Amino acid sequence: MGTLSLSDFQAVKIPVPWGHISGRWYGNRKERPILAIHGWLDNLGTFDRLIPLLPDYLGVLCIDLPGHGRSSHFQPGVYYSIYEYVFIIPLVMKEYGWSKVSLIGHSLGGVLSFIYASLAPHTVDMIVSLDILLPLKNDIDYMSLSIEKQLVNVERQKLGNYSEPPSYTRTQLGKVLAKGSFNSVSPELAKHLLHRQLTKSKLYPERFYFSRDIRVKHYHYIDIDDGLAAEMARRIIKKPYLIIKGSLSPYISARCNESISILAKDNPHFEFYEVENGTHHIHLHAAEECASYIVPFIQHHRPPALTSWTVTGKDDRLRKPRGFFTWTNKKRSKL
Repeated sequence: MGTLSLSDFQAVKIPVPWGHISGRWYGNRKERPILAIHGWLDNLGTFDRLIPLLPDYLGVLCIDLPGHGRSSHFQPGVYYSIYEYVFIIPLVMKEYGWSKVSLIGHSLGGVLSFIYASLAPHTVDMIVSLDILLPLKNDIDYMSLSIEKQLVNVERQKLGNYSEPPSYTRTQLGKVLAKGSFNSVSPELAKHLLHRQLTKSKLYPERFYFSRDIRVKHYHYIDIDDGLAAEMARRIIKKPYLIIKGSLSPYISARCNESISILAKDNPHFEFYEVENGTHHIHLHAAEECASYIVPFIQHHRPPALTSWTVTGKDDRLRKPRGFFTWTNKKRSKL
């Protein structure tokens, strides 16, 4: 069995009331694909290193969330929030006539997967969550700043006095993106996120600026307290759920323990791995290790059609790779 090719894709534009959702459909286009959703301020290029490591019987539809990559921006006066982003999942399902969805999400994309699965568990058959489960706790200072910035942007749009954002040379761009990611993405890997979010400067011909909607920097995210998180996890009953954490990343913290324990309880389809020295963008800098966990998981829960593969005597899905954990009494126990 081979692997997907990064050059074998169909560019898609999914119509939505405010414009379109841009995406790339890799691999098999005859069967329902896995829907892959990127993180905040990123775009579908975040999966560039993971896609070529996935089995070629699959289809994977990677999308740019509204205001990101090459997807349409919201209309003036409309705010970006996690509620609107969650709604993208059923919109895509409706466009293609899917009754079920398989999800891979990084960061914000993983949060959206968790929320949507809790709202419509009967429509979700598999989730892969990359270095996230619950959103970070809402900070009152962030909320205050977000409202202030949103009002400023509304006024600027109304007056039509948007100026060109800061622009950079190609050499500078990688360093700027790396700094913005708190060095989770190295300057060398930044190219995977840059190619879908740059516009050539009209003021400085040798420079480029980030074309994502400036308003997404101050989007409103939901505050899920511990009780709500536990109840949401209980609605996702015995679903195939794979979580991969970067050991250096703070995004899966102790506050996630109860929800993870609930997801794992009496669930043979739950898996958790930790990537040693992994940052938040583990799927970019440690794509091979992530794939070593993701591929067996997908092959087990989204196997190829019987006509496209042969059974061998060896079942790699039964292995327990380095970093495998089970959850007992809210604590990780390495096997």
